[in-house]
Amino acid sequence: MTQHLRLRLGVATLTASALLGGPAHAASAVTGETRTSSVAARTGSNASSGSDLSKTLQELEKSYNGRIGAVGIDLGTGKTVGYRADERFPFNSMFKVFACAAVLHKARTSDPGLMDKVVRWTPAELAELTANSPETTEYTDTGMTPAQLCRAGITKSDGFAGNTLLKQIGGPRGLTGFFRATGDQTSRLDRPEPRLTEWKPGEERDTTTPAAAAQTFTKLTTGKTLHARDRGRLVGWLKASLTGANRIRAGLPKDWTVGDKTGTGGAKNYGTANDLAIVWTPGSSAPIILSVFTNRNLNNTPNDDKMIASTATALAKALGRL
Repeated sequence: MTQHLRLRLGVATLTASALLGGPAHAASAVTGETRTSSVAARTGSNASSGSDLSKTLQELEKSYNGRIGAVGIDLGTGKTVGYRADERFPFNSMFKVFACAAVLHKARTSDPGLMDKVVRWTPAELAELTANSPETTEYTDTGMTPAQLCRAGITKSDGFAGNTLLKQIGGPRGLTGFFRATGDQTSRLDRPEPRLTEWKPGEERDTTTPAAAAQTFTKLTTGKTLHARDRGRLVGWLKASLTGANRIRAGLPKDWTVGDKTGTGGAKNYGTANDLAIVWTPGSSAPIILSVFTNRNLNNTPNDDKMIASTATALAKALGRL
């Protein structure tokens, strides 16, 4: 069986089979000591690439005065690398891709036609999130279907769309239940937008880990958790995302195909920012998964997208794709 080891050094080189099929990773406390679970790798392990990744991300953290959590999975070679892979970070708007997947699954398994049913709301219901809801604001008079809400939530990170999708699955608790059903024992959602972005070090509400997010995202985009048609629909929305141009996409060659979902907590929440992506390189049919989370050490400090882009580059190099 896979054996979990605790290391003071915040980097691990893992096997994809261990990450995707093994026991759930236990989250480590956010303390002054870096802790990351590593899995004893049987295949695809490269100590040199893991060491290089560790050094690169430690230097980035110093320059950024913050914390970086990252996981990269190469589904073609079975190699996985990680840094602070089991430390908790806030979801922020990244939850929307998982909420959309949960709605797709519900529509397929227990509520036929759900994706095409019109959902309506009042201007008063939208008021709290008007500034962060560019598409749903325009559809207040007509309403939108869950399919349209998924597109708005993923491609434009529309806040009210995310909350409305949550209502289709029983709210934040319903999404947490969906995580558990997929085998994810780590990720949790406790509050809707905008309160779910309220975060400080040590907060566990509305959080995941780079490893857990990557694992569940991989199941949803390449596994059998969703029906093939629903999986294709979800990936299509991810590829059409408009919010991540300066994050993972910016750290990779322009001829790579990227589908991603971002999340941002803002300066008042320790500058938290993240990005989760499925990536295809030219000539390869098997994608890679990149999971990147960041926060500042000092509050009231803005996030820096360059840190996410640089981390994506480091992960791609550690996987041998660059």
